[in-house]
Amino acid sequence: MATLLYRIGRFAFRKAWYVVAAWVLVLGALLGTGLALGGQTQESFTIPGTESQQTIDKLENLFPSAAGAAATVVIVAPDGQSVNDDTVKQEISDVADDLGNLDQVAAVVSPYSEYATNAISDDGTTALLKVQFDGPATDVTDATLTQVTTAGDTLEADGMTVSYGGEVFTNQTFGLTITEGIGVLFAGIVLFITFGSLLAAGLPLLSALIGVGVSFAGITVVAAFTSVSSTAPMLAVMIGLAVGIDYALFILSRHRSQLARGMDAEESAAQSVATAGAAVVFAGLTVIIALLGLLVVGIPFLSVMGVAAAFAVFAAVSIAITLLPAIMGISKGKLAPKPGSRAARRAIAEASHDVVASPAPADETGATTTPAAPAKPAKPSLGGRWVRLVMKAPIVFIVAVVGLLGVASIPAFSLDLNLPTAASQPESSSARVAYDTIADKFGPGYNGTIVVVADITQTTDIQNDLAGIRSDLEAVDGVATVGPGLPDETLDTAIFQVVPTTAPDAPETKALVERLRDMKGEVEAQYGTPFTVSGQTAVAIDVSNQLSNALIPFGILVIGLSILLLAMVFRSIAVPIKAALGFALSVGASFGVTVAVFQNGLFADVLGVHSTGPIISFLPILLMAILFGLAMDYEVFLVSGMREEYVKTKDAKRAVRVGFQHGARVVTAAALIMFFVFFAFVPEGEGAIKAIALALAVGVFVDAFLVRMTLVPAIMTLLGKHAWYLPKWLGRILPNVDVEGESLREHIEEREWAHRHDGAVTAEDLEVEGSGAPVSFDVPAGAVAVVTGETAARRLIGAAVAGRIAPAAGHLQVLGHCLPSESGPVAKRVTLVDLESRRPDATTTVGDALNERLRLGLPWFRRVPQGDAEELVARINGALADVEGEAPIDIHRTLGELTPLTQSLLAVALGVADRSDVLVVDAGDGDFAHPSTPAFAGAVASIADRSTTVIIGLESEPASHASTVGDRTLVRIALPAAAGATPSTESPASKGGPR
Repeated sequence: MATLLYRIGRFAFRKAWYVVAAWVLVLGALLGTGLALGGQTQESFTIPGTESQQTIDKLENLFPSAAGAAATVVIVAPDGQSVNDDTVKQEISDVADDLGNLDQVAAVVSPYSEYATNAISDDGTTALLKVQFDGPATDVTDATLTQVTTAGDTLEADGMTVSYGGEVFTNQTFGLTITEGIGVLFAGIVLFITFGSLLAAGLPLLSALIGVGVSFAGITVVAAFTSVSSTAPMLAVMIGLAVGIDYALFILSRHRSQLARGMDAEESAAQSVATAGAAVVFAGLTVIIALLGLLVVGIPFLSVMGVAAAFAVFAAVSIAITLLPAIMGISKGKLAPKPGSRAARRAIAEASHDVVASPAPADETGATTTPAAPAKPAKPSLGGRWVRLVMKAPIVFIVAVVGLLGVASIPAFSLDLNLPTAASQPESSSARVAYDTIADKFGPGYNGTIVVVADITQTTDIQNDLAGIRSDLEAVDGVATVGPGLPDETLDTAIFQVVPTTAPDAPETKALVERLRDMKGEVEAQYGTPFTVSGQTAVAIDVSNQLSNALIPFGILVIGLSILLLAMVFRSIAVPIKAALGFALSVGASFGVTVAVFQNGLFADVLGVHSTGPIISFLPILLMAILFGLAMDYEVFLVSGMREEYVKTKDAKRAVRVGFQHGARVVTAAALIMFFVFFAFVPEGEGAIKAIALALAVGVFVDAFLVRMTLVPAIMTLLGKHAWYLPKWLGRILPNVDVEGESLREHIEEREWAHRHDGAVTAEDLEVEGSGAPVSFDVPAGAVAVVTGETAARRLIGAAVAGRIAPAAGHLQVLGHCLPSESGPVAKRVTLVDLESRRPDATTTVGDALNERLRLGLPWFRRVPQGDAEELVARINGALADVEGEAPIDIHRTLGELTPLTQSLLAVALGVADRSDVLVVDAGDGDFAHPSTPAFAGAVASIADRSTTVIIGLESEPASHASTVGDRTLVRIALPAAAGATPSTESPASKGGPR
């Protein structure tokens, strides 16, 4: 992966403006499409398959007037008057009639109707007017709601107080405020302190904002086709800002450090994307996988939120590894720290671990000269002093951190989950006023009535049975009152309005719903009338119960995933187990603080929490998914440095100290940025976003500073070298994820070696598994090389030269590309020809075979130039001219009519038709493996272009002292017959010529 990212970084640096233009086009296209489609967010908290939702779906077909959303108009009579006064009663009745005539209104129940259930308060001051819509809340338009409030507000002219409740008036939508901008401002300040440069500080902000724009626009497009909660884009903005800034920070920090140490700007950008970018890709993938894991919970609105947040993370990762190096390419050396600055001295100190030096300045092209030698001992950084303190008394810090986080997690054991109600709305909102008035005048249960739906198709005494069921329902503990059973017009279904004694989000109400469902069998046995429990309150309870049930399995999945991924990265058992336990501590502390604030009311006034109550149902799963990725992010950036140092020195304690110093500053800056971005959503955030933001802010702070930067070095110090133990059998099973860039370092070394050789093919101590002892050779461009030896060994060497198999050891370059890391480009420029292979289509003509091969080497829109096939046939005939008994051929000759020699030369011509720069031909064990004269090699070479390098594999070669084949240089490569033999290479190089 590191090598691929290295190439991406180099390409983006070189083609900077093209990459920038591509991202601008992506952003513009998504924004334009979203605006054109007019996508809007909708609040729809449903779970297909639950009893409550199945009942609602049934009512839509059998009792549509009772299946739609409902609203309550709360009317308080003027001071000193009663809603039962004739004038007041008439005015309320007139408004009820007006509401009944509105579009989308299916029914209106006046407080004075015989079907109303306790709709007038005991003191006569308050009345409830029920409005039933003909569709779900997501279908009720703003125009209809405006007409409802306009009609109701006419009562205020007569001195009454009117407020509106119900799900259609409960604003659960969220939007950006200026406070979120303050979070970005704080992030900018942290970046400026970290980099000491406005230009460098602005790049992570710019890339993050572009990523947020892309993700927000993408969600807008999706909202035009499916229901998307307003929480989804807000969550995407919050996550996209945080990870976008952090991911860019990691890569840019590596880039500036390398520039300060004298690395060329282009090489630095490529290596930064390959090393720090590899960790970014890994961290981003873990977040994406965890967020997409929400799909398995089976809740549509949560799935959409998970996919939206995952898309934001994907955009942030993509921009970090493409757009950021492009901006580096535009900036070039301007991003280098100023010579002698603190940032420059720190970068040099990190390179040596112990000393500081002043770097040389960067020139206009971005290239820098070698930095000066270290001048004085490095002053320990704050991170260095902290890790030394932790390492002095690791047990003390372990006990302190675990104890502190354990205490903070205690409130989490009383975690109560539910969907938001009007109680979480601002106190000045109409929905909150209506909610509080109903709770005060009628009781809290009137804010969340439970709907019991009875199937009356089997009963013969409908009225008496409904009355009996009503009495049984009223006798259930926790029921305040039950409305009369209302049958539909076809007498198929009847509904009861059950009013609990407790609030809709109270634990007692959850218990009541379960008691009502438990009595279904008893009622059906007595009356022959099955029933189900539904309504908005029951829906909320079903959602919460399903999410609560999914919490532990999802937690096990996430923690198990973290152990597996980290074992792959760090090749260790202890490191992933330690990381997973630390993640569990972070989640527990975050849950505990969130419950203490939002459920128990601790510091609620300070944080602007309007009311306390249950935690929004999907917060725990979202928190676990997001925090998991961020925790692994910090773990990788700290521990990868430790592992890299341990691999080099085998000194476990030094590895902890040096690795921590390398990553501490960046992780500190990243954690502070995330904390400020998340916490900025707390003061002015509403409902779900406020709670999610606080939970994430606490989780990030705890995980970064207490777990990763305190607990991790303490445990690693105690474990010593045992921290890096991995059983051999497990090491063979686990794939090796090269996050640390080991393969990149090998690639860079191989590339530097390749650039020192100008031959078409160069090998140095090359070993290919199964080919025998190492071999070295150098084939100039346009030369002919004859490789002799056993057939299997020749073919393996030829396949390695063609980039088809990887060398086991040694060095190999082909056309300036090092192998095996650049096997892709090599495979496109080298053609393999096996002379023992014969085409089975004997009736195909020579011309058709050549034209087919020539066509494969061209783009689909280009034709084969006229005469190319004839030119290759002419070369074949030229090679046959000096061979006794061989007649010339033409393009009309079929393959079955050709002699063995002509077929072999045609196979070579087919290889030449690929227009490759290197042609590798092997005679196998056939007639031409032991040519009696050097003429065969000359015939093969004469068919290839003069600039093409030809490598011919033979079993043996006739004795000859020739140094050329025609006018081409001849190189002889004799493969050793047995392992340990010295390869023999005879060429002009052996006589003083070039090797």
